Amino acid sequence: MDEAQNDGQNKIQDLSKKQRRILGVLVEKAFTTPEYYPLTLKALTTGCNQKSNRDPVMNYSEDDVQETVEELKTLGLAATVHTESGRAERVRHYVRKKFEFSEPQLAIIVELLLRGRQQMGELRSRASRMVPIESQDRLRQELSGLMQMKYIDASGPLEKRGIEIDHAFYTSSERKRKSAQEVLPADFDEEISVTAPEFPSSSKTSQSAQDQNNLPLENLRSQFDSLKYENQQLQSEFEEIKTHLQSLTHEVQDLKTQLGV
Repeated sequence: MDEAQNDGQNKIQDLSKKQRRILGVLVEKAFTTPEYYPLTLKALTTGCNQKSNRDPVMNYSEDDVQETVEELKTLGLAATVHTESGRAERVRHYVRKKFEFSEPQLAIIVELLLRGRQQMGELRSRASRMVPIESQDRLRQELSGLMQMKYIDASGPLEKRGIEIDHAFYTSSERKRKSAQEVLPADFDEEISVTAPEFPSSSKTSQSAQDQNNLPLENLRSQFDSLKYENQQLQSEFEEIKTHLQSLTHEVQDLKTQLGV
């Protein structure tokens, strides 16, 4: 990577919530529905506000999206183009020109931009909608590269079960709030560990038995999470079909305008 590219990357570490959402949608749709990409402003707005594969769910107006697209254009992350099939302007991303991500890394970043912090298992499943990630070992390999480039954060070592991954494209003010939220619970836990009295061994035994009794509950929670994810996938497919129909409707309208119908 040359010096200009490095400078560009350093300047694009901070992205606002709207910038992250719009950029994430552009890359996601380029992966999942290439036949409708680049996106019209209406399709991009619909993608930003869809209820599946988004956290939090937003309600941006077309003016919000247009304004943010202009900001991304200034950063060199997006552009408006005209296609041969219609006169309406469409929006495309230039993420690959600004960052040296592998395709799996790009899918991982996009998933984090659209949903935020999540565990590795769900991250792999969701990112695989865009690019196949064959195993957890492959996921760790891609995450390790992203960590070295300082584009993601992890709550612990990648080999540890249950850790959470998050992107590092927050604004400076968001980082300050995030750091404050993380420091306070840590100090509180430390104070509790110092002042807590020693319990008798019988209490420890009772706690161990209680942990064993909680195992079936954990299994039920795991099954519930799996069903919840499957439902989210179905909702996502429905939203994709809805977006396709809307894009097709806009193209037909453009064609009618050109033909004077």
